[in-house]
Amino acid sequence: MSPRPVILRKISNPPLITGFKPYRNGRVDEKAEGIFLQYEEYEAIRLCDHMMLNHHQASVLMAVSRPTLTRIYSSARKKIAEALVMGKKIIIEGGKIYFDSEWYSCKTCGCFFNNPEKQTELLYCPLCKSSDFSNTGDEINNY
Repeated sequence: MSPRPVILRKISNPPLITGFKPYRNGRVDEKAEGIFLQYEEYEAIRLCDHMMLNHHQASVLMAVSRPTLTRIYSSARKKIAEALVMGKKIIIEGGKIYFDSEWYSCKTCGCFFNNPEKQTELLYCPLCKSSDFSNTGDEINNY
């Protein structure tokens, strides 16, 4: 018997950063081992710890059951604790996700933005005015 397929988790906003690196003796430790925090784990931490939502409210926003949200949240906290205690890098990437709206990533300045006016076509990045941007759904491609 094969396992159940993973249901896609809804992410409201892409993370502003792609990870963290530990400091040792006042310097960034480039050789530190890494821990991969998936996008849905990042979103669970953002909703529960930053936005102060309870697990039921967060699960509704992520379009998963409350027990599933609790497992995702628990996994995220375990990974973050291990990174802090063991001095490991945190790398945010991967997961079975989709964004609740179309998000774009500017290849020039690295900012994320969406198009609130769906009727008009996006021509440039709102921050640096570059036309070199792509849909984040194309980049992430639901690992």
